[in-house]
Amino acid sequence: MSWQPIVVGVDASPEAAGAAGFACRMARVAGTSCHLVHAARDASASVGVEEGVDELRRGLIDQEHVNVAAALKDVVPRELTDEMTVRLGRTPVVLREAVADLGAELVVLGGKHHSAWDRWLGGSTSLNVARTTDVPVLVAAGAPPTIRRVLVAVDQSGAARPTLRTAERCAHLFGAELRALSVLEPLPVTPGVTPPYETGEYYAMSEELLERDVWSLIRTSGVERIVRYGMAVETILREATEWGTDLLVVGSHGKGWAKRMLVGSVTERLLNHLPTSLVVVPTAAAAAREPAAVQLAGATG
Repeated sequence: MSWQPIVVGVDASPEAAGAAGFACRMARVAGTSCHLVHAARDASASVGVEEGVDELRRGLIDQEHVNVAAALKDVVPRELTDEMTVRLGRTPVVLREAVADLGAELVVLGGKHHSAWDRWLGGSTSLNVARTTDVPVLVAAGAPPTIRRVLVAVDQSGAARPTLRTAERCAHLFGAELRALSVLEPLPVTPGVTPPYETGEYYAMSEELLERDVWSLIRTSGVERIVRYGMAVETILREATEWGTDLLVVGSHGKGWAKRMLVGSVTERLLNHLPTSLVVVPTAAAAAREPAAVQLAGATG
């Protein structure tokens, strides 16, 4: 299956340079194009006057282009920085526009570690992009080495199918070993309420459902299927570290903003820890696109 263009969100940071270099290598292997995109803050919005604003904005865009290109000059080919898109606006919005304009299917970002205070203030670009994107987001941890091991974490929700499809495509692209992981968390304990199942019965039933509804979706031969018991984030982090994972693939369930801020989703906590390079699959958008893709494949097959 051919790959569509790859969009790389860049700035003048070392993390962005590492991500851009990785995205260029990935694009070459995939036989597709790589496009650098930088979102610049519109300083003219605080000026408070209309006269000369357009000129100010053009000057700002030109200066941002020079600064980012200088940071990337030893990492990516000159023609990519020459053709880099610089737009004024918030990063998630600018990247969404670039994806739509180019028909891209992947956004690559450099992973940065933020404090809890930074994240509360909305300072994590990867989180904000992952919350709003319609295509998978690959957050690179440093300058990723050769991808040899891909770990995909799935559960028994509708997120499983598009997440597995993305993981299989990535593993195939890099010629990497693929392992599928599902974490069965313990039943919640509510004082005064008798749980509906015994623990052993609950786990046995869950494993049967996994075999029927999740593992059956895997189309790649030789994929190791792993079931672990415990809390999802901690278990996924441990598995990724112990197995030496180069790329971790997870699905975003598209939960509401308020719920994410209050309890934190598994995906967001993994982005905050970033144990290795991480792909976040926006499962709602991916699931909506898949029936059309299946129909097209059937018509052309």
